Amino acid sequence: MNKIRLLLAEDDPNLSIVLKDFLELQGYKVFLCNDGQQATIAFNTQQFDICILDIMMPKKDGFTLAENIRKTNPVMPIVFLTAREQKEDKIKGFKIGCDDYITKPFSTEELSLRLLAIIRRCQLGKENYIPKPEIFKIGSYNFDHNNQLLKSATTTYTLTKREADLLKLLYDNKNELISRESILKQLWNNDSYFNGRSMDVFITRLRKYLKEDGCISINNVHGSGFKFNIEKEL
Repeated sequence: MNKIRLLLAEDDPNLSIVLKDFLELQGYKVFLCNDGQQATIAFNTQQFDICILDIMMPKKDGFTLAENIRKTNPVMPIVFLTAREQKEDKIKGFKIGCDDYITKPFSTEELSLRLLAIIRRCQLGKENYIPKPEIFKIGSYNFDHNNQLLKSATTTYTLTKREADLLKLLYDNKNELISRESILKQLWNNDSYFNGRSMDVFITRLRKYLKEDGCISINNVHGSGFKFNIEKEL
């Protein structure tokens, strides 16, 4: 049986490591993000079975992150894990559509049992869920992320999953610098030298696919990363 893939968004460095280690010991495959923006990118480029979200995070709070997740996947199990005990916060969390709201401090045993209950309860809904198509207009191209297709006026490219995820990540950060380290950690899970060389190969492939539109470019920023520039979007 495949491990359940869990997105953990928690900005407390000590708690996040403890939770990640505990959940991995329970058999989950855990992807840890330390802010809401990083978690958004991870959710948009990878597949998860359940999300645990802190509310008070830098760059994007847990409520906003959950609302973004709900727009893409209305049945994704979401658990808020937070120190905020106010009644208004709990009501807001459940209105957004969370499956549980756990306040700190808590016991790991309680967390484990709550996760198991949610997973059992959500299985049928998950099986019946059909993801919404993710189709983006990139210059003169249509990009179907779910089906890994990039279409120009003359050509249809069938992308690998890695190519599709990389293009989606670049598009989500269009006209902004995204670091090599960030790309590698999001898509390759570590920023080793060999993964870096692999990424460069995929960047070269994407440039080749996108060369029909001169308004699109993937530019190296020496020593930093890449900028996916779109001069105009049709």
